[in-house]
Amino acid sequence: MRSKFLVVILGIVGLIVVGCDSKQVYSTYQTVPSKWHKDSVKTFKLIPPDTIKPYNLFITLRNTSEYKYNNLFVIAELNYPNGKVIKDTLEYRMAAPNGELLGEGFSDVKENKLWYKGYESPFVFNESGEYVFKVQHAMRQNGNIAGDEFLEGITDIGFRVEKVDNN
Repeated sequence: MRSKFLVVILGIVGLIVVGCDSKQVYSTYQTVPSKWHKDSVKTFKLIPPDTIKPYNLFITLRNTSEYKYNNLFVIAELNYPNGKVIKDTLEYRMAAPNGELLGEGFSDVKENKLWYKGYESPFVFNESGEYVFKVQHAMRQNGNIAGDEFLEGITDIGFRVEKVDNN
C-alpha cells in the first residue's frame, strides 16, 4: 500500500516538474540504437509558432559513462522553409578536467543541453513554414582523418526550442 502511494506521489511531482517548463516551445529526442554511427543523421522537423519572437535553440543529448571523450564534435544543419541552409561544425565540452561527465542527472545517464543558436543573440525564425534541423557526430581520433565510425555512450539525441526569458 505504501509503495503504491509513493509511486502516485512521485508521478504527480514528475508531472508538475514537466508542466512547469514554461520556456519550452519544442523538445523531442531520438534514440540511438546502441552506438551512434557517423553516417546516422538525426532529423527534427518543426513549424515555429512565431516569425517575430526570439528563441534559444539547443542540441540535447543523453550519454552514459561509456562515453570516453571529454568533448563532442557535431555537424549541425538548419534548413529554412525557403531553401536557405546553415551548416556548422560545433564542439562541446562533455567532461570536467578530472574526467567527470558534465550534465544533469543522478545516475549513470547524464542529460546535456548544448547551445546551438541564441547564446550571442536570440534566434528568430524569420520565415514561415517548416524548418528542418539535422545533426550527426564528427568525432575522430587525433591523426585519423576518416573519423570514428561508431560513437559509444550516446543514448539519445534531441532538439529543443525555448522562448527567450525577457526579465
